[in-house]
Amino acid sequence: MSKQIPEQHYQYPYPPQPMAASDDEIDVKELFLAFWKGKWIILLTTIIFAAGGVFYARSLPNIYKAEAVLAPAQESGKSGLASMAAQFGGLASLAGINIGGSGTDNTAMALAILQSRKFINAFINKHDLLVPLMAAKQWNAESNKLVIDSEVYNSSTQEWVREVEPGQSPTPTDWEAYRVFKEEILSIEEAKDSGLVIFSVNHYSPEIAQQWVTWLVGDLNAWMKDNSLAKTKRNIGYLEQQLEKTKIADMRSVFYQLIEEQTKNLMLAEVEEEFVFQTVDPAVIPEEKAMPRRALICFVVTLFGGMLGVVVVMIRFAFRN
Repeated sequence: MSKQIPEQHYQYPYPPQPMAASDDEIDVKELFLAFWKGKWIILLTTIIFAAGGVFYARSLPNIYKAEAVLAPAQESGKSGLASMAAQFGGLASLAGINIGGSGTDNTAMALAILQSRKFINAFINKHDLLVPLMAAKQWNAESNKLVIDSEVYNSSTQEWVREVEPGQSPTPTDWEAYRVFKEEILSIEEAKDSGLVIFSVNHYSPEIAQQWVTWLVGDLNAWMKDNSLAKTKRNIGYLEQQLEKTKIADMRSVFYQLIEEQTKNLMLAEVEEEFVFQTVDPAVIPEEKAMPRRALICFVVTLFGGMLGVVVVMIRFAFRN
């Protein structure tokens, strides 16, 4: 009779556990519920920021932009002198005169001068622009007048009353005026393919913006013209001195021709109004504002408020877990 072998049961070290559901599914569900519970936080934050954005956008003053399209002037007066210099080789350099470069070089020089401290400060002082530049805060369309900030400039006594650090003058310095004018007022765009240049001025007053652009073009042409005339007169004076010193007939003939070309160039420059830039499209008084973009400001601020509300709800959800 066979013996019955008792069944042996394997003892598991741990009791079987039910398979847990996916943590991702639980997290997404809980996160969605957290958003739903915190919907009033998101909505309230969005509304507050939207209202603040509207208030901020409406408080910003309008800024108008006037611009003029310019083209480099043709330097026909220099072509004759340049051809003569090429013909006579090193005689022009020996004479000590600079016959000038191309129109592109002259344009680059004019644009560099336009953005220089010397020219900008001279422009501000010449037209007395310090008050509308540094103390204006907005433009009144009904009275067509510029509104001056009384905390910066007292129009009655014509004194600067702005608060400054000890040791500084309430009157803005040339450096302050230069930085504000170059960084906030003046804008220059140059098209490399066509050579056209656009001068633009941003200001609270559309009339002031148009007037300043017109003045800039005229003053820059006059500045470059005066420099060219002074340089040409120096060349003529130097050539006449060299002419008196030399007794060689060929050299005297060369000096006579160079003096003739310099004199011709001087006469052409004196009668030329637009010396370095010719106006293609003059500046006009803008009828529409250029800045601020209030709709974009309201949209960005509202979007930021909504995102901030979502972040607050997510932080609450993370700490709760």
